[in-house]
Amino acid sequence: MTWLLLICSILSETAATLSLRMASREGGSKKWFIAVVAGFLAAFAFLTFALDGGLALGVAYGIWAASGVALAAIASRILFHEPLTKVMGTGIGLIIVGVLFIELGAAH
Repeated sequence: MTWLLLICSILSETAATLSLRMASREGGSKKWFIAVVAGFLAAFAFLTFALDGGLALGVAYGIWAASGVALAAIASRILFHEPLTKVMGTGIGLIIVGVLFIELGAAH
């Protein structure tokens, strides 16, 4: 259950970040700021519940932060046609490996 809460936190944080991009666009509706606030509040609530469920802070925060960065970069490419270079792709791959290492290290 804690992993599901962490996933919900990551998705909420990513949605809030993408909403912030929509709110700050020229001609963008300021109503997007409602989604920004709601997304970040949900993200921190889910993260808090995951930590209360016994997930270690170092593991949870490391995965939360790294996954949010990777998802935001990929979603920005799809939604906003922002660049996603080979170097960025390599970085996302390293994030995936890093998350796996964090999880493997926490198991011992």
